[in-house]
Amino acid sequence: MATASPDVQQTKEAFVPRLFDRVAHRYDLLTGANPGYTKHLRWSAERLNAPPQARLLDLCCGTGLSTAALRDTYPDAAIDGLDGSEGMLDGARQKALAARFVCGDAMDPAAAGIAGPYDGILMAYGIRNVPDPDTCLRRIYELLRPGGRVVIHEYSVADSAYSRAVWNAVSMLIVRPSGFVTSPGTPIYRYLQDSVNTFDGVKAFEGRLARTGFVHVRTESMDGWQRGIVHSFIAERPLERS
Repeated sequence: MATASPDVQQTKEAFVPRLFDRVAHRYDLLTGANPGYTKHLRWSAERLNAPPQARLLDLCCGTGLSTAALRDTYPDAAIDGLDGSEGMLDGARQKALAARFVCGDAMDPAAAGIAGPYDGILMAYGIRNVPDPDTCLRRIYELLRPGGRVVIHEYSVADSAYSRAVWNAVSMLIVRPSGFVTSPGTPIYRYLQDSVNTFDGVKAFEGRLARTGFVHVRTESMDGWQRGIVHSFIAERPLERS
Protein backbone atom coordinates (compact mmCIF):
# COMPACT_ATOMS: atom_id res chain seq x y z
CA MET A 1 0.00 0.00 0.00
CA ALA A 2 1.28 3.46 -0.84
CA THR A 3 1.66 5.90 2.03
CA ALA A 4 -0.21 9.19 1.92
CA SER A 5 1.94 12.28 2.17
CA PRO A 6 1.34 14.61 5.16
CA ASP A 7 -0.18 17.18 2.79
CA VAL A 8 -2.67 14.68 1.37
CA GLN A 9 -3.57 13.38 4.84
CA GLN A 10 -4.06 16.88 6.22
CA THR A 11 -6.31 17.73 3.28
CA LYS A 12 -8.45 14.67 3.98
CA GLU A 13 -8.90 15.53 7.62
CA ALA A 14 -9.47 19.27 7.41
CA PHE A 15 -10.21 20.57 3.94
CA VAL A 16 -11.99 18.04 1.70
CA PRO A 17 -15.57 19.27 2.40
CA ARG A 18 -14.49 22.89 1.88
CA LEU A 19 -12.67 22.01 -1.32
CA PHE A 20 -15.81 20.38 -2.69
CA ASP A 21 -17.92 23.34 -1.57
CA ARG A 22 -15.73 25.54 -3.75
CA VAL A 23 -16.18 23.44 -6.92
CA ALA A 24 -19.74 22.20 -6.38
CA HIS A 25 -21.34 24.63 -8.84
CA ARG A 26 -19.08 23.41 -11.66
CA TYR A 27 -18.58 19.80 -10.59
CA ASP A 28 -21.13 18.26 -12.96
CA LEU A 29 -19.69 20.24 -15.86
CA LEU A 30 -16.28 18.59 -15.52
CA THR A 31 -17.55 15.09 -14.73
CA GLY A 32 -19.93 15.34 -17.68
CA ALA A 33 -16.92 15.72 -19.96
CA ASN A 34 -15.45 12.46 -18.66
CA PRO A 35 -16.35 9.64 -21.11
CA GLY A 36 -18.07 6.81 -19.29
CA TYR A 37 -18.50 8.61 -15.96
CA THR A 38 -22.26 8.16 -15.60
CA LYS A 39 -22.25 4.77 -17.33
CA HIS A 40 -19.69 3.43 -14.88
CA LEU A 41 -21.65 4.71 -11.90
CA ARG A 42 -24.65 2.83 -13.28
CA TRP A 43 -22.56 -0.33 -13.60
CA SER A 44 -21.57 -0.08 -9.95
CA ALA A 45 -25.20 0.53 -8.99
CA GLU A 46 -26.22 -2.58 -10.92
CA ARG A 47 -23.46 -4.57 -9.22
CA LEU A 48 -25.16 -3.95 -5.88
CA ASN A 49 -27.73 -6.50 -7.10
CA ALA A 50 -30.24 -5.12 -4.60
CA PRO A 51 -33.89 -6.21 -4.43
CA PRO A 52 -36.43 -3.96 -6.20
CA GLN A 53 -37.76 -2.29 -3.03
CA ALA A 54 -34.39 -2.12 -1.30
CA ARG A 55 -33.29 0.37 1.29
CA LEU A 56 -30.10 1.91 -0.10
CA LEU A 57 -27.45 4.34 1.10
CA ASP A 58 -25.41 6.50 -1.25
CA LEU A 59 -22.40 7.34 0.90
CA CYS A 60 -20.43 10.41 -0.22
CA CYS A 61 -23.20 11.11 -2.72
CA GLY A 62 -21.78 14.45 -3.92
CA THR A 63 -24.04 16.22 -6.41
CA GLY A 64 -26.23 13.13 -6.73
CA LEU A 65 -24.82 11.59 -9.90
CA SER A 66 -24.34 8.30 -8.06
CA THR A 67 -27.80 8.72 -6.50
CA ALA A 68 -29.25 9.11 -9.99
CA ALA A 69 -27.55 5.84 -10.98
CA LEU A 70 -29.19 4.14 -8.00
CA ARG A 71 -32.59 5.68 -8.74
CA ASP A 72 -32.43 4.65 -12.41
CA THR A 73 -31.46 1.10 -11.46
CA TYR A 74 -33.84 0.69 -8.52
CA PRO A 75 -36.86 2.95 -9.20
CA ASP A 76 -38.82 1.57 -6.22
CA ALA A 77 -35.99 1.73 -3.67
CA ALA A 78 -35.84 4.01 -0.63
CA ILE A 79 -32.58 5.94 -0.99
CA ASP A 80 -30.63 8.02 1.52
CA GLY A 81 -27.68 10.15 0.43
CA LEU A 82 -24.95 11.38 2.78
CA ASP A 83 -22.20 13.88 1.99
CA GLY A 84 -19.98 16.22 3.97
CA SER A 85 -20.29 19.15 1.56
CA GLU A 86 -23.43 21.29 1.70
CA GLY A 87 -22.50 22.77 -1.66
CA MET A 88 -22.47 19.36 -3.32
CA LEU A 89 -25.74 18.43 -1.60
CA ASP A 90 -27.37 21.56 -3.01
CA GLY A 91 -26.60 20.17 -6.46
CA ALA A 92 -28.02 16.79 -5.50
CA ARG A 93 -31.26 18.26 -4.17
CA GLN A 94 -31.77 20.26 -7.36
CA LYS A 95 -31.92 17.00 -9.33
CA ALA A 96 -35.28 16.05 -7.70
CA LEU A 97 -34.27 12.40 -7.34
CA ALA A 98 -36.81 11.29 -4.70
CA ALA A 99 -34.07 10.65 -2.16
CA ARG A 100 -33.35 11.95 1.33
CA PHE A 101 -30.11 13.93 1.41
CA VAL A 102 -28.26 14.50 4.68
CA CYS A 103 -25.07 16.43 5.43
CA GLY A 104 -22.70 14.42 7.57
CA ASP A 105 -19.37 12.67 7.97
CA ALA A 106 -18.84 9.31 6.25
CA MET A 107 -16.69 8.39 9.23
CA ASP A 108 -19.70 8.71 11.55
CA PRO A 109 -22.99 8.38 9.64
CA ALA A 110 -24.95 7.75 12.83
CA ALA A 111 -24.19 11.27 14.04
CA ALA A 112 -26.11 12.57 10.99
CA GLY A 113 -29.10 10.35 11.68
CA ILE A 114 -28.15 7.61 9.23
CA ALA A 115 -29.23 4.27 10.67
CA GLY A 116 -29.35 0.79 9.18
CA PRO A 117 -30.02 -1.78 8.22
CA TYR A 118 -29.53 -1.11 4.51
CA ASP A 119 -29.84 -3.71 1.79
CA GLY A 120 -27.04 -2.07 -0.16
CA ILE A 121 -24.52 0.75 0.12
CA LEU A 122 -22.81 2.50 -2.77
CA MET A 123 -19.77 4.66 -2.05
CA ALA A 124 -18.41 6.38 -5.15
CA TYR A 125 -15.08 8.22 -5.02
CA GLY A 126 -15.31 8.54 -1.24
CA ILE A 127 -13.16 5.99 0.60
CA ARG A 128 -10.03 7.64 -0.78
CA ASN A 129 -11.01 10.89 0.95
CA VAL A 130 -11.61 9.67 4.50
CA PRO A 131 -8.79 9.92 7.08
CA ASP A 132 -9.27 6.34 8.35
CA PRO A 133 -10.55 3.89 5.70
CA ASP A 134 -10.66 0.95 8.11
CA THR A 135 -12.95 2.77 10.55
CA CYS A 136 -15.14 3.91 7.66
CA LEU A 137 -15.45 0.34 6.38
CA ARG A 138 -16.46 -0.85 9.85
CA ARG A 139 -19.21 1.78 9.90
CA ILE A 140 -20.40 0.55 6.49
CA TYR A 141 -20.37 -3.04 7.73
CA GLU A 142 -22.50 -2.07 10.74
CA LEU A 143 -25.03 -0.28 8.53
CA LEU A 144 -25.64 -3.29 6.27
CA ARG A 145 -28.14 -6.02 6.98
CA PRO A 146 -26.69 -9.55 7.07
CA GLY A 147 -26.35 -10.56 3.44
CA GLY A 148 -26.31 -6.91 2.32
CA ARG A 149 -23.77 -5.73 -0.22
CA VAL A 150 -21.47 -2.76 -0.52
CA VAL A 151 -19.96 -1.51 -3.77
CA ILE A 152 -17.01 0.86 -3.45
CA HIS A 153 -16.62 2.68 -6.77
CA GLU A 154 -13.08 3.98 -6.73
CA TYR A 155 -9.79 4.67 -8.48
CA SER A 156 -6.94 2.26 -7.81
CA VAL A 157 -3.70 2.30 -9.81
CA ALA A 158 -0.98 1.20 -7.39
CA ASP A 159 -0.77 -2.36 -8.74
CA SER A 160 -0.16 -1.39 -12.36
CA ALA A 161 2.59 0.84 -13.74
CA TYR A 162 0.56 1.20 -16.95
CA SER A 163 -2.60 2.28 -15.13
CA ARG A 164 -0.64 4.74 -13.02
CA ALA A 165 0.99 6.22 -16.13
CA VAL A 166 -2.37 6.61 -17.89
CA TRP A 167 -3.93 8.18 -14.80
CA ASN A 168 -1.13 10.72 -14.40
CA ALA A 169 -1.14 11.58 -18.09
CA VAL A 170 -4.90 12.19 -18.06
CA SER A 171 -4.59 14.19 -14.84
CA MET A 172 -1.80 16.44 -16.12
CA LEU A 173 -3.08 16.92 -19.66
CA ILE A 174 -6.86 17.02 -19.13
CA VAL A 175 -8.18 17.00 -15.56
CA ARG A 176 -5.99 19.67 -13.98
CA PRO A 177 -6.11 22.07 -16.96
CA SER A 178 -9.90 21.65 -17.18
CA GLY A 179 -10.19 22.21 -13.45
CA PHE A 180 -8.16 25.39 -13.75
CA VAL A 181 -10.58 26.70 -16.39
CA THR A 182 -13.80 25.69 -14.61
CA SER A 183 -12.72 26.26 -10.99
CA PRO A 184 -9.63 28.47 -10.90
CA GLY A 185 -7.78 28.85 -7.63
CA THR A 186 -8.78 25.54 -6.06
CA PRO A 187 -6.22 22.78 -5.37
CA ILE A 188 -8.82 20.02 -5.53
CA TYR A 189 -7.76 18.59 -8.88
CA ARG A 190 -4.11 18.42 -7.83
CA TYR A 191 -5.37 16.73 -4.66
CA LEU A 192 -7.41 14.32 -6.81
CA GLN A 193 -4.33 13.25 -8.74
CA ASP A 194 -2.21 12.84 -5.59
CA SER A 195 -4.86 11.00 -3.60
CA VAL A 196 -5.34 8.44 -6.36
CA ASN A 197 -1.60 7.87 -6.56
CA THR A 198 -1.38 7.22 -2.81
CA PHE A 199 -4.48 5.03 -2.51
CA ASP A 200 -4.40 1.24 -2.05
CA GLY A 201 -3.82 -1.12 -4.89
CA VAL A 202 -6.65 -3.51 -5.74
CA LYS A 203 -5.29 -6.41 -3.69
CA ALA A 204 -4.54 -4.19 -0.70
CA PHE A 205 -8.04 -2.76 -0.68
CA GLU A 206 -9.61 -6.18 -1.08
CA GLY A 207 -7.56 -7.14 1.98
CA ARG A 208 -9.01 -4.21 3.94
CA LEU A 209 -12.52 -5.38 3.10
CA ALA A 210 -11.77 -8.95 4.14
CA ARG A 211 -10.18 -7.87 7.43
CA THR A 212 -13.28 -5.82 8.21
CA GLY A 213 -15.31 -9.03 8.04
CA PHE A 214 -16.77 -8.80 4.55
CA VAL A 215 -17.10 -11.95 2.47
CA HIS A 216 -17.34 -12.69 -1.25
CA VAL A 217 -14.89 -9.85 -1.89
CA ARG A 218 -14.16 -9.27 -5.55
CA THR A 219 -13.35 -6.48 -7.99
CA GLU A 220 -14.77 -5.63 -11.40
CA SER A 221 -13.36 -2.95 -13.67
CA MET A 222 -14.72 -0.52 -16.24
CA ASP A 223 -14.10 0.03 -19.94
CA GLY A 224 -12.46 2.70 -22.06
CA TRP A 225 -9.51 4.65 -20.71
CA GLN A 226 -10.66 3.88 -17.17
CA ARG A 227 -10.16 0.12 -17.54
CA GLY A 228 -7.79 -0.92 -14.76
CA ILE A 229 -8.09 2.56 -13.19
CA VAL A 230 -11.67 2.75 -11.86
CA HIS A 231 -13.11 -0.33 -10.17
CA SER A 232 -16.20 -1.69 -8.44
CA PHE A 233 -15.00 -3.26 -5.19
CA ILE A 234 -17.83 -5.61 -4.21
CA ALA A 235 -18.29 -7.23 -0.81
CA GLU A 236 -21.04 -8.60 1.41
CA ARG A 237 -21.79 -8.73 5.09
CA PRO A 238 -22.08 -12.43 5.95
CA LEU A 239 -25.38 -13.98 6.84
CA GLU A 240 -25.89 -14.61 10.54
CA ARG A 241 -25.64 -18.22 11.59
CA SER A 242 -28.74 -19.68 13.18
